[in-house]
Amino acid sequence: MAEPEEPLRVAVVDDHPVYRDGLAVLLGSVSGLVVVGTAADGAEAVALAREEQPDVVVMDVQMPVLDGIEATRRITAESPSIGVVVLTMSEDDGTVFAAVRAGARGYLLKGADQEEVIRAITTVAGGGAVFGAALARRIGEFFAAGPTGPETAFPQLTTREREVLELVAAGRSNAQIAAALYLSPKTVRNNVSNVLTKLQVTDRAQAIVRAREAGLGR
Repeated sequence: MAEPEEPLRVAVVDDHPVYRDGLAVLLGSVSGLVVVGTAADGAEAVALAREEQPDVVVMDVQMPVLDGIEATRRITAESPSIGVVVLTMSEDDGTVFAAVRAGARGYLLKGADQEEVIRAITTVAGGGAVFGAALARRIGEFFAAGPTGPETAFPQLTTREREVLELVAAGRSNAQIAAALYLSPKTVRNNVSNVLTKLQVTDRAQAIVRAREAGLGR
């Protein structure tokens, strides 16, 4: 007789308790899946993944403390064997590509039905990737364009952070960046701060040097 297969171990991460608990109960009721833990923010998710080493993490994007994109990046960097399925309300390209760059292997909209979610988990656990049809087409078009030097630099940055870094490297002030990207000065300050942290540099001048070395801001 064949040995019964080990169940797939899944962690659920979402800051909305009703959605999180509902999804955990739903997945826990499926034969072949076991929920090993839940987390309410990205920092908890990283700690949970480190401790439990699940096969798959179902990850919300918009969360306090640490967002789902950054949590995904940390989890996949520490444990490449863990597959992350990102679950979000948003279908915008920036979020999709940020998730892909962070190491997510699945991307589902929160309206996805039970079968879609389960199929995504089992596919990602098996080493595959899952993106909705519309998303898959856009990702295909994006990557078909081929890598273009600066585009592949700094994969840890979100699309918005890359845009801000590009303008910083071009010598623009925060006020000029805010005007160019139609953002508030506070949002620009936060993005610049995130960029400095992610590039592990202490000030704007160092960020400009790193960016220009990579071909940005020319």
